Amino acid sequence: MSGPRSTDAAARAWRQLVGLFMSTRHERDRALAPLGLTPNEARALHELHQREGRPMRALADAWGTDASNATWIVDRLERQGLAERRADPHDRRVKLVVLTPKGARTRAALMRAFQQPPAWFLEMDPADLEALNALFDRMFVLLRTARPHRSR
Repeated sequence: MSGPRSTDAAARAWRQLVGLFMSTRHERDRALAPLGLTPNEARALHELHQREGRPMRALADAWGTDASNATWIVDRLERQGLAERRADPHDRRVKLVVLTPKGARTRAALMRAFQQPPAWFLEMDPADLEALNALFDRMFVLLRTARPHRSR
């Protein structure tokens, strides 16, 4: 179904999602504070892996930023001992960014903290939560179809 009603409903639903995201900044900040991370550093940790390196250009593209900003973020992660640059074994001119063991532990702790629902969310009706989960499952399928998953 498409048309003005569908567009209006999609716009309202999207506004609701954005509003929810903006209204829950406190919960995300509470998860970041004990780890000493900024939101940009958290996003970077989420994109990085311990074994598979990512070139700086790919990170900048994934983060929707320019190369100098990606360099600044990676520099901060390196200073904290969370990531390191390594030469690409196939092209020594390219630097790959990987998580350090400390970075992998921090990433795991961050994901555990982010995945804990806040108290107000736990008060929702279980049937509503199941319906919400089903909707999100469908949205992620549509997202992957609209924007093919980046290789890591």
